[in-house]
Amino acid sequence: MASTIAKIVGRPTWQQTMLRIKDPSKSIPFYTDLMGMTIIDTLDFPQWKFKLWFLTTLPPGQKYTLTPGTKEAHDYMWSIEGTALELTYNYGSEEDDSQKYHPGNDEGDGFGHLGFNTDDVYEACDTLEKAGVTFKKKPEEGRMKGIAFAYDPDGYWVEILKRAETNKIPNYFNFSQTMLRIKDPSKTIPFYEAFGMTVVRQKDYGDFSNYFLASSSNVDTTVDYSSLSDIEAKAKMSMMFGPILELTHNHGTEKEEDFKHNNGNEEGKQGFGHIGFIVDDVYEACDSIRELGYGFRKEPDGGGMKGLAFAYDPDGYSIEIIKRGGIEFGDKKVDES
Repeated sequence: MASTIAKIVGRPTWQQTMLRIKDPSKSIPFYTDLMGMTIIDTLDFPQWKFKLWFLTTLPPGQKYTLTPGTKEAHDYMWSIEGTALELTYNYGSEEDDSQKYHPGNDEGDGFGHLGFNTDDVYEACDTLEKAGVTFKKKPEEGRMKGIAFAYDPDGYWVEILKRAETNKIPNYFNFSQTMLRIKDPSKTIPFYEAFGMTVVRQKDYGDFSNYFLASSSNVDTTVDYSSLSDIEAKAKMSMMFGPILELTHNHGTEKEEDFKHNNGNEEGKQGFGHIGFIVDDVYEACDSIRELGYGFRKEPDGGGMKGLAFAYDPDGYSIEIIKRGGIEFGDKKVDES
């Protein structure tokens, strides 16, 4: 499904997936202590009563020495070539017994799950279970043996997948996937290809298809992914260090005029928020995005925070557009002294 749509200017790279969380004292340890992620930055907005944590899987051997919340950490975070998990916390939500974010996977929901790769799924799930993690599906259950779905503290599904080769990636886990459901791949795939992503694998399961896209920093430019067998593509994808955007299409939805997935930002359905791309120039990139015709939730000069935007993709998911190197966000910074 090669795209003829012009590329978005400014070298866009997939920089984040955002989820809302209720209690950071539970969610942060889940992703750091259990899933091996590192907090690389925070943005705290006491004036608006919310705080953001940004976590990623650091490359093997890399030590992180910056202090999250400082200008130095901001500069690093908005320049990474990889992809971070953004966790959004609204002050006081952990004290509200009625507060619960929607993890997706109900009828009509778009967001599906996050994913992490590991050498041994069975061993990893045993370790997680001993740490108190519960499961939607254990690796020995169901028809698809060898994969699992754990629950994070907010009930989001976290898929645990096996790498094709062991002892090649030292990290016990690496952040490997964000899954979204889409209505029409003939519109959505070219949209993300315009953002510099590459389809590294696609598979038709009869009544649905999966498309797996990698950002430019995660792609081996010497490989023609379209020429690989499915076994080869699956193996190569499992050994990528950075995450894949998995787009799931249930066949026939493209023919239903009124069909639309919940995008994670509707009242009562809030959980997943957006994915984000960094670009060299937000205004120039948005001029290119505007030509795609799906509109904006926030233009670069809209609202109180100038210089960042939220575009819509063909399914109505929010796509944050941020300047490479960052902007002045107006957050309360951490004083290293």
